[in-house]
Amino acid sequence: MVRIIPVWRLLIPLALVATGVRGENAAYDKVEPILTTLCYDCHGDGMDKGDFAMDDWDSVEEHLKDFDVWYEIWRNVRSNLMPPADKKQFTPEERREVLAFIESDVFKIDHENPDPGRVTIRRLNREEYRNTIKDIFRIDFDVENILPPDDTGYGFDTIGDVLSISPLLMEKYLEAASKVSEEVVPQEGPQILEWWLNLDEFKDERKADWHVDWIPFDHPRKMQAKPSVEYDGEYEICIEFKIKGSSDASSNTVNFKVGVDDKELVSRNVGWDNSAKLVLKTKVNLKRGREKTLWLKTEEGEPPLEGEKILAVDVDAIRIRGPLHGSQRDYPRHVQYLFSEGAPPADESKRDAYRRKILTQVATMTFRRPVDQETIERLVAIARETEKQPGNGFEQGIQQAITAILVSPRFLMRAEIQPEPDNPSKIVPIDEFALASRLSYFLWSSCPDDELLELAAKGELRNNLRPQVDRMLKSVQTQRFYRNFVGQWLQARDVQTIFIDQRALNIRSHGGVRRTFSGRLRESMRHESELFFKYILDHDKPATELLTANYTFLNEELANWYNVKGVSGRNMRLVHLPEESRRGGLLNQATFQIVTSNPTRTSPVKRGLFVLENFLATPAPPAVPDVPPLEEAAKELPGNVTLRELLELHAEEKMCASCHMRMDPIGLALENFNRLGLWRDEENGQPIDASGKLMTGERFSDARELSHILATDRKGDFHRALSEKLLTYAIGRGIEYFDAPTIDKIVGDAEANGGTLRGILYGVIESAPFQKRRGDGGFSAGSEH
Repeated sequence: MVRIIPVWRLLIPLALVATGVRGENAAYDKVEPILTTLCYDCHGDGMDKGDFAMDDWDSVEEHLKDFDVWYEIWRNVRSNLMPPADKKQFTPEERREVLAFIESDVFKIDHENPDPGRVTIRRLNREEYRNTIKDIFRIDFDVENILPPDDTGYGFDTIGDVLSISPLLMEKYLEAASKVSEEVVPQEGPQILEWWLNLDEFKDERKADWHVDWIPFDHPRKMQAKPSVEYDGEYEICIEFKIKGSSDASSNTVNFKVGVDDKELVSRNVGWDNSAKLVLKTKVNLKRGREKTLWLKTEEGEPPLEGEKILAVDVDAIRIRGPLHGSQRDYPRHVQYLFSEGAPPADESKRDAYRRKILTQVATMTFRRPVDQETIERLVAIARETEKQPGNGFEQGIQQAITAILVSPRFLMRAEIQPEPDNPSKIVPIDEFALASRLSYFLWSSCPDDELLELAAKGELRNNLRPQVDRMLKSVQTQRFYRNFVGQWLQARDVQTIFIDQRALNIRSHGGVRRTFSGRLRESMRHESELFFKYILDHDKPATELLTANYTFLNEELANWYNVKGVSGRNMRLVHLPEESRRGGLLNQATFQIVTSNPTRTSPVKRGLFVLENFLATPAPPAVPDVPPLEEAAKELPGNVTLRELLELHAEEKMCASCHMRMDPIGLALENFNRLGLWRDEENGQPIDASGKLMTGERFSDARELSHILATDRKGDFHRALSEKLLTYAIGRGIEYFDAPTIDKIVGDAEANGGTLRGILYGVIESAPFQKRRGDGGFSAGSEH
């Protein structure tokens, strides 16, 4: 049985302190009249409401040592849950005094020098590994087929305590390192020149926002660009593509053509195909420079049958190789940054210098800080000795050394050098290279770039944080922050895979489910949440607009789902909503409504819990065990009973009532949205009543009024919740009681400057937990090898 401390009981120790230690401490004397006024009418002088009397306590000293009870007092006062809404409330000043007393006299928090907390040394999670490999080696490495999914803690996969390494996982990292180094290092030395074109350069003259990742079968297009060629000669052009638009077979076809200038080179009739990669190759003579126009063209073929989706060509890569006669040879362009001096020297005695240059560059980027000479010489020795093995060459030596780098703890673990690693009482700023890593893995889920490392080397990063944050937020790499933070905070990642019971959709065929609630629609829902968050951050909007904005991001398919008129095309774009719209704000987005529902029905409990934890920072206790599901209680009731009526019956149980009073009103306010995010006015033939009252006393009639209350009356709680989630994601641990000064400063500074989302982000990055650490854990300065 979960221990649930009633709100009235949490006030008792405060009142007891006030009466039992008067005169012994100025802080006690200051809060005594406040507590006497708020507590004694029910729990003192012979009153024992709730079967509890203050005279039952034996000593004040024992209660001062009961950390768990004091923590619950502090948490509930801080969250405005005490006293109950129908009782006399603290004034803002009284609340501050009580909280300050608990934090200073009971928790012993130093507000001037906040404890940054302990963070378990973190390994790279799967997403961070993927992105780091991509940014260093410029390859898209398929981690899903090698590395297992990561565990999560506090809702995120960045938490140090769950990012452990088992022997089996270490074997997987070794396998991954071998595959990466094999893909990065050419196995046969300099070859015929080969490079990949920038797909963003291919445009259709009729419309600039058309891209080669979506060339629809029903709309002929001609995407063209002028590639740069260094030498005259014959070249091979290879187009890698796939077919998108439907996971079901379709009759839709198109004639896909490739040509140069006015000459068609090759064509292929393509239709529905589930292959991961299709290839179209051709050869053509090209001149040096940018004289020739390479084009991709589609011409309509067979249309789809009724009920079938329109298909599209998605071009993944365009590769050019040549001149084919072999007069010019070098390493492939995508690895020339590594082999910047071309082929290795013929003189073996001069090769070590080239090895040293290559491996210093790789090790510095992978270890995310300058590398000591001893380590570099060991890597050079690995490369040299590997080359001596029969059948090996210079490239195989470099490959083996890179494999060694990629299984090093200094790559896999986000180690931070500590001056006193065995002194937990020592609080120190992390060095600038560690700060660069914290910043880059927070905003990019990847390693620091050259500019961050250069500033760190000069000792200037800490003094240029905000300009660097602004620069980083403009980078395309920041899409990972929206995908990973928003995807986990709002569970937007899950909307593409969450199970929906097809029987409840009243559609007979499984294919019908996918067409009604398609994968592309789910993807659009995820993009809506990510782009919405990005827009508010980029435009320095108040964080509360996440709840109340009169705009969102839609494409035609999602707009039709929402019944919003005037949106066409598959590209997501900013849409200002009409006054009468039921959309706008996170609570009114399908992502939130779907991930907080059950497979066959909505779940007011899940929705209420989600809001309490993620928007108000007041998570409810775990559910009491062995409570039967609502469907069991409904069996003995009329068939048209509503969820509100079922929950009211459920909340009559004393052990359930206190939590459901907090959760249910919030969840029921959202009942007009079904489990797929579609609006409805009725449930089981009865009008939906979305009205309710928060535990803190505010009344609302529907979801929009609830969102308004969260953004106004409960604005401080929302800012605190958002700050806590960002900080948890950034530093890799949960929020503790000693983080109170940090969170208060983040919120206070942001609210003093307009309460913007960017202001909260700045506050997280400038906070003590982000900038400092205790002297426990990590690597010592003398043990980094």
